[in-house]
Amino acid sequence: YPMYSKWFDEYHKKNPSVEINYQSIGSGGGIRQVTEGTVDFGASDGPMSDEQLKAYQDKHGFGILHFPTVLGAVVPTYNIPGVTAFLNFTPEALAGIYLGKVTKWNDALIAGANEGVNLPADDIIVVHRAESSGTTYVWTDFLSKVSEEWKTKVGKGTAVKWPVGLGGQGNEGVTGTVKNTSDSIGYVELIYAESNKIPYGNVKNAAGVFVKASLAGVTAAAAAKAMPDDFRVSITNAPGKDAYPISSFTWLLIPEKFSDTAKRDALRGFVSWMLADGQNYAEALSYARLPQEVVAKEKKALSKIQ
Repeated sequence: YPMYSKWFDEYHKKNPSVEINYQSIGSGGGIRQVTEGTVDFGASDGPMSDEQLKAYQDKHGFGILHFPTVLGAVVPTYNIPGVTAFLNFTPEALAGIYLGKVTKWNDALIAGANEGVNLPADDIIVVHRAESSGTTYVWTDFLSKVSEEWKTKVGKGTAVKWPVGLGGQGNEGVTGTVKNTSDSIGYVELIYAESNKIPYGNVKNAAGVFVKASLAGVTAAAAAKAMPDDFRVSITNAPGKDAYPISSFTWLLIPEKFSDTAKRDALRGFVSWMLADGQNYAEALSYARLPQEVVAKEKKALSKIQ
């Protein structure tokens, strides 16, 4: 959300006649509203499913397009009194915590990866998103790839039936809950952990390396996967020793057809700018810029917006 907010503001300064009104309501809400036709476009950190694409096509008689905008990381953030170290988290520990099976901070699954850190025997307070969210999609997509139990019992989605935990509204709500709750753990976009100065852990990737979320780690994850023609790709748990495992593209969701040609041209103009000058704003907000080959592919796809 901070990325889109910045972009629409900067684009408006350069093009005063174009006013883009964007609200952060969670990816599930964005997908729902763009499908209902109450907004001109949506945005999501999780791509629309085949079922959602079909629902859109059935309602409107034409499709909806995914345009990747930047790359981001989702991080496990925590508040353990007396622990200032950057903790290491294995996929097994994160899945266990969110399944409600790893319940104490000094559990062997956590302590084993954090030798020398004095972890308390306190109960872990789990925090997740309350509403339907792309951040949840990225988190649960990762957990579904690394834990068979998570995949079968809970699965991936913008909203899931959580086995355990408290709900926070938005990245802001989860960040605030973790900040104000001793012994808690949550998941947020990297920018929220950075700007609130709360610790976040290193996560063990598919190559067995504990990696701290960084723009380089996210870029490495993206480089490991070929981009399909419809731009719907998952880059969680990507191969490679440098890849940060809970990484994702974020997408604009734009209808293929517009009855209002002025709106169509304004959105086309914005996407063209976002793919070029707009990328220069990404890193200051803890997002990674798009790989050049993805930008080239998207420029060709712009003509599909009719």
